[in-house]
Amino acid sequence: MAAALTPTRRAWGKRVLDRLTPTGLAVPAFLIAWSFLVIVPLLVIVMFSFFQVKSYRIVYEPSLATWETLIESGRWITAVRTLRIGITMTVIELLLAFPFALWLAKGCKSKTVKALIITLLTIPFFLDTSSRIIVWRSILGTNGFVNTVLMSSGLIDEPISWLLYSEFAVHFGMLGTYFPTMVFPIFMIMSLIDDDYIQASSDLGGSPGQTLLYVILPMSLPGVVAGVVFTLVPLMAAFTEPQMLGGGFVNLLGNSVNSALQELKYPTAAALSTVVVALLGLCLAALIMITRKRFDMSTMFQAIQR
Repeated sequence: MAAALTPTRRAWGKRVLDRLTPTGLAVPAFLIAWSFLVIVPLLVIVMFSFFQVKSYRIVYEPSLATWETLIESGRWITAVRTLRIGITMTVIELLLAFPFALWLAKGCKSKTVKALIITLLTIPFFLDTSSRIIVWRSILGTNGFVNTVLMSSGLIDEPISWLLYSEFAVHFGMLGTYFPTMVFPIFMIMSLIDDDYIQASSDLGGSPGQTLLYVILPMSLPGVVAGVVFTLVPLMAAFTEPQMLGGGFVNLLGNSVNSALQELKYPTAAALSTVVVALLGLCLAALIMITRKRFDMSTMFQAIQR
């Protein structure tokens, strides 16, 4: 009996030793580090939302007082506004970025022009957001460049007030900030599409519209999905554009979190952050459900391979 078990134990021990390789240890080590750096802070934020502040001190007694205060103060309207503006800007960026990325990937033949455009698209990543946004205040203001030109040309009799400190100004300010995050994933995936597929569609009698709809668009979906995620997620936490171009009239959840932190209301900031994470989770879950009905994401990249 012991002789029969010995080979089995040796085989089990060999399998365990085989798994203790640098490659086998890398994934568990990464998951543990990722859980510690990302998931654990999120759990702490959710836990903090059930505490409250009294006399500038946190009372570590779980209650729903902070959440009840958020609902009674009408912060849910801010959450709805944040979700509406986030989704609206994501759709606008997608409608602008898709044809631009298509031209950049397949239409622009000059390598110099393409390199120059890609370099210009990286400017928002290394230039401070406040430095770029504050310029628009002098352009869109009542005495700004746009109103001055329109009044000097006789097109309007008085300055247009809604150009600044309005939802229009916030949308306009976000346009340049989040355009690269939508363009780059779509451009990269379109660059991988072999030109022979497009030429084959044309040779078979397909119109430019049919080639776009049945060849380019399905093969570009991985980039479109990545662009939506990379654009929508930071939009839900944006606070610079609403603060500088909204003038206090267009507050989003990011502004509410920043205001709560300045007032040392950490449970309130934690509750608002939990709302942001919950809304993002719902949006990403909806995106996954929609894409699962349209295509299999695990096989999409195989379609662009020759």
